[in-house]
Formats: sequence, C-alpha cells, structure tokens
Amino acid sequence: MHLPAHTTLTLAAALCALACSSLVQAQPVYRIVGPDGKVTFSDRAPNEDAKPTRAADTPASADGSSALPYTLRQVASRFPVTLYTAADCAPCTSARNLLVGRGVPFTERSVSSNEDIVELGRLGGGSSLPFGTIGGQHLTGFSDSEWTQYLDAAGYPKKSELPSNYRQPAAMPLVAVKPVVPAAAAAQTPPRDALRPAPTTPTGPGPSNPAGIRF
Repeated sequence: MHLPAHTTLTLAAALCALACSSLVQAQPVYRIVGPDGKVTFSDRAPNEDAKPTRAADTPASADGSSALPYTLRQVASRFPVTLYTAADCAPCTSARNLLVGRGVPFTERSVSSNEDIVELGRLGGGSSLPFGTIGGQHLTGFSDSEWTQYLDAAGYPKKSELPSNYRQPAAMPLVAVKPVVPAAAAAQTPPRDALRPAPTTPTGPGPSNPAGIRF
C-alpha cells in the first residue's frame, strides 16, 4: 500500500517534531552563580570540566551549611558581628536570641577565665557583659532597641534570610586555652639549680692555703 506523497511528508514532519520535543524535555537545566552572586539558568554547563549543577541542587559550604545569600554575605563582610558572653548571663541570652531570631550570622566568644576578662577590657568591653561589636560599633550591655537600631543601620535584613540548613558556629573561648603540661613531663625537667656546675674543691696550693692541705 502506497501513501500519497503529501501524507508521507506530513507524517515525517510530525515524527521529527515529536523527537525534538522529547530531546528538549530531557535536556538538563543548569544553575549558574556568577562572581557577583547573580544567578542565571542555562541549558549549557558553565564549562566542560566543571561538574554540572542542576537547578534543583543547593550549593553547600565546607561545613555542610548552604552559602549565605549574596546580599547578606555582603553586609556580614562589611559589618561583622561578634558577641561576647558568659555562662548564666540572662542579658547575654537575650542578645543571642535577638541575633539568631533575626538571622544575623555572628561569632560568639565566651568569657570565663581571668585571661578572658583582661582581653575583654583590652578590646573596650570593660567588665560588663554582654558586649558586642557590629563592624566598628561597640555595644555594652543589652538593649533590644539599641541593638536593633545598629543592625538596621548596618543593613541586616529585618527577617531571617539564612538557608534552612545553616548552623550557627559554637562559641569559642576569647583567649585560647593553653595546653596543660603533664606531671610526668614536668618531673623530667631538672630544677634550675641542678643545671649549675658543682663547686670544685681546690686540690693544690693557693693563696689561702699555701701548703695545699686537704680537709
């Protein structure tokens, strides 16, 4: 059975269109983040050597948390926030809750030793806690309105924009803890007096003992 020529051409065109449609649907879409943080989508990979990143994938940082949004990352780099706290300090908890609730990435330093207190005074915090810095601005004590005012001025978002899997780094001591020398190692160190040479007893004649007598 032979089909008319125009019917054959129509059927071939329909099959070709169906095949092209299937190829288009199977083509992956890549999510490309530029150096300026701008996100674009393309059906071409950024380069052949790079591993393709599909639109559904979420870029992650080394510690497993997603990278900060571009705007928030820019603010945090210009005005980094550091919070100095101590255990059993209710105002410290209030300050921490404000930062966490607002989605402000911050560094926390705990003050517990005499060395920490001395270093806190050197930084300008005196002996009052909490103490915070937003860029070059120092905040002593906690006032919700004052801290909010400076966070607004710095440009931090009023509501959290942190990724859902972001994890706040744990608090670290203000002054690094010095390693304790084991007692066994300390016992092996000779006392300072032991390093001095022992006095020698003169064995021959001298100005005070011209006969060279031994006692």
